Amino acid sequence: MEIGDKIPEVLGHDASGREVKASDYAGKKLVIYFYPKDNTPGCTAEACSLSEGYGALKKAGYEVIGVSKDSAASHQKFAAKHNLPFTLIADEDLTLNKAFGVWREKKLYGKVSMGTVRTTFLVDEDGTVTQIIKKVQTKDAANQILNL
Repeated sequence: MEIGDKIPEVLGHDASGREVKASDYAGKKLVIYFYPKDNTPGCTAEACSLSEGYGALKKAGYEVIGVSKDSAASHQKFAAKHNLPFTLIADEDLTLNKAFGVWREKKLYGKVSMGTVRTTFLVDEDGTVTQIIKKVQTKDAANQILNL
């Protein structure tokens, strides 16, 4: 997914099993953020930053959608534990990760594996990607978006 591309119509299923579609957000800007795993330090910091800044993001016209390969049950616990006010998509089959190009080879301590590369996509009211944040400031993610 690059700037100028349209996002897919079907985004996946949320923590309650409801299908999430781009058309559900017609006329709204979106923050679609991909993160590696629920309840890990960086992912929790990012989710909490977006949660704390949710009011300001909504005021700026954004809806927020988080995506990871965790299960719906994991997302339910993560959202409840941190009181997250936005949708989390359970992308267990990696369809959305692959469509957005964030499922890639990663290196950690010399070990190579496949995983989600933390990335945030900003999408306009027509479903077109307008910005891509590749170096996400997990502890200040909401302000990073608002200050673009």
